[in-house]
Amino acid sequence: MTEHIHESHSEIVKRLKRAEGHLRSVISMIEEHRPCVDIAQQLHAVEKAIANAKRTLIQDHLDHCLEDTLGKDGREQRQSMDEFKTITKYL
Repeated sequence: MTEHIHESHSEIVKRLKRAEGHLRSVISMIEEHRPCVDIAQQLHAVEKAIANAKRTLIQDHLDHCLEDTLGKDGREQRQSMDEFKTITKYL
């Protein structure tokens, strides 16, 4: 198995740990019978943290792993890759 380490991985770990903390908070809030609005707000924070981590991971993969595969050949391939990278920001 090839080791894949990128600069963004430490940032992704931070985001996921933040999500983990929010999730623990949600569990506690439910156990404490806190208002649903408060719980929903915390769940939203969990979703955002995970979505941001996923987006960062995908963008990093595109920028470093797939870019290396394409190399500098093919203007048309480069344009397609740039368009693909742009559209993945909306995932």
